[in-house]
Amino acid sequence: MEAWRCVRRGYGRCVVGRGRYPMLPHHQKSLGRDWTTPWENLQRCCWNRHISSCMRWPGHYSRAPYPYFSSRHFSLNWRPSYLFESRTQFQYWNWRPDNLSQTSLIHLSSYIMNSEGDEPSSKRRKHQGTITRHWEYICNHNKEKTKILGDNDVDSKCEDSENKFDFSVMSYNILSQDLLEDNSHLYRHCRRPVLHWSFRFPNILKEIKHFDADVLCLQEVQEDHYGTEIRPSLESLGYHCEYKMRTGRKPDGCAICFKHSKFSLLSVNPVEFYRPDVPLLDRDNVGLVLLLQPRIPSTASPAICVANTHLLYNPRRGDIKLTQLAMLLAEISSVAHQKDGSFCPIVMCGDFNSVPGSPLYSFIKEGKLNYEGLAIGKVSGQEQSSRGQRILSIPIWPPNLGISQNCVYEVQQVPKVEKTDSDPAQTQLDKTEVLVTAEKLSSNLQHHFSLSSVYSHYFPDTGIPEVTTCHSRSAITVDYIFYSAEKEGGAGQPGAEVALVGGLKLLARLSLLTEQDLWTVNGLPNENNSSDHLPLLAKFRLEL
Repeated sequence: MEAWRCVRRGYGRCVVGRGRYPMLPHHQKSLGRDWTTPWENLQRCCWNRHISSCMRWPGHYSRAPYPYFSSRHFSLNWRPSYLFESRTQFQYWNWRPDNLSQTSLIHLSSYIMNSEGDEPSSKRRKHQGTITRHWEYICNHNKEKTKILGDNDVDSKCEDSENKFDFSVMSYNILSQDLLEDNSHLYRHCRRPVLHWSFRFPNILKEIKHFDADVLCLQEVQEDHYGTEIRPSLESLGYHCEYKMRTGRKPDGCAICFKHSKFSLLSVNPVEFYRPDVPLLDRDNVGLVLLLQPRIPSTASPAICVANTHLLYNPRRGDIKLTQLAMLLAEISSVAHQKDGSFCPIVMCGDFNSVPGSPLYSFIKEGKLNYEGLAIGKVSGQEQSSRGQRILSIPIWPPNLGISQNCVYEVQQVPKVEKTDSDPAQTQLDKTEVLVTAEKLSSNLQHHFSLSSVYSHYFPDTGIPEVTTCHSRSAITVDYIFYSAEKEGGAGQPGAEVALVGGLKLLARLSLLTEQDLWTVNGLPNENNSSDHLPLLAKFRLEL
C-alpha cells in the first residue's frame, strides 16, 4: 500500500525502504497525462529504486495508475524481474535492466486506477483486431416461412422493384466525450489514445460513410462537437440534420439526419421529458420526432415518421422511464396521425436503457402493459433484484401531464354549465370527476401502434444473447430499431422471431455480436470501433 501511495503522489522508495524522494524531475512530471521519456533519463532519475512499483505491464494490467513499458518501444525480447515482495505472481519472469536498449522509451500515464481492483482476465487488454458484421437478408415468402440469408445467398425478391420505396436506417449511440470522461471507470480496459475525441470521431464518421444509411438516428451527440464537426461533416455527405439538446447541464442530445436525395422534411417535433410542473419528470432526457416525405416522382406515397430518443439510464427509476416513453409515443401519435384515422409508417430508434423481455420492452412490442404490483426497478430489466424497491404507483404520472393511459395527448374538455333551480351542472361535474378518478386508478397502459423490433436479440442457432453495448461493467442490449408492421401469429423460440407483414417490410439488418465476440477485440471502444455501442442498421421497403 505504501508503494501505491508513493506512486500516486509521484514519489519513489529506496531499495531499503527508508525515505521518499521524487522519482521524476519537476519538468517531466509537469508534462501531463501521456508522454514518453528516454530510458536513460528515467534511469538517472530513479535507478536503484523500486521502479517496479510504478510499472504497468501490457497484457497483464489493463489500466493502472502508474507508468508502463510498452513492448513496441523495445528492440529486444525481455522479461520483467521479481517486482514485488511476493515472488509468486512473477516467479517465471527473469529480467535485468541491462537487457533494455538505450534508445527504448517508457510510456508514462497519469491515469488513476479505481479502487475496485484489476479487471477480470476475460476483460484484460487483447491484441488489436477487427470484428466482422454481415448483412442478414430477410425474405418473407409467406407468414409460415422466413429465410435469413447471408451476403452470398441473397434472394432476388429482396431487390428493388417498381412501386416500392426502399430506404435504410441507422441508430447509433456515438458516446459523448463529456460522458466518457465523467464515467472513465467504464473504460479502464481501453488504451487511453483510443478514448480521445480526435481519434474517435474519424472512426465514427468512417462507419457512417461505409454503411451509407439514408436516415441516421444518433444519440449522445455533444453540442459543441455537433456544431463544429458532426453536422458539417454529415452535410458534406448529403444529409440534412436536425438536433435536440438535453435540457439540463449535460451538453449532449439526439440528432436525426436524412439524405436530401431520399426525403424532404415535413415537420420537426422535439420532445422535452423535463417538466418543471411535474415532480416525477425532473430528468433532462429528450426525444426528437420528424415527419419525412419520400422523394418519389409521379407517385403519391405516405409520409414516414422517424423518432429518436435516449431514455433515462437509472435502473431503479422505471416510473420515469415509462413516463418518458409515454410522452414520446404521444408525440409520435400526434405527428403520424393521418386524416383517415390511421397512422403513417413509423420507425422508432434509440437507446431505451432497457433489456429485451423487460416490461418496458414488452410494452413497446405488445402495445399493452398491466403494471399493477410491478417493482419500480423491474421495469427496464437492468436490476436483477427488486429487494427494497417500491411498487409503481397507480397512475404512474399525474393527470396534469396531459397524457392518457393510451399514450396520447388528452383534449381538455370543459363541460357547459347551465344554471337551473336543480343545478344539474353540479351533477354533471360530479359524474365527470367519477370518470376521471376511475381512469386514474387504471394500471393498464396501451398504445395504438403495431411495432416490431428489427433484431431478435438472440442467435437462433445457439440462443446466445446479442449485445449492442459493451464496456467494463456490462455487455447487454439496450439499443433498438422498432418499426410499424403487423405481428406474426404465435410465439417463436428466442432468435426465431422476425416481424413480417404490413406497414414497413424489413428487408435486411446488419448482424449483431455476442459479448465474447467483442472481448476478442478488447470490448468497446477499441481501435476500430470508437463508441461503447454498436451501430444498428436496417433496410426497409415501403409498399406504394
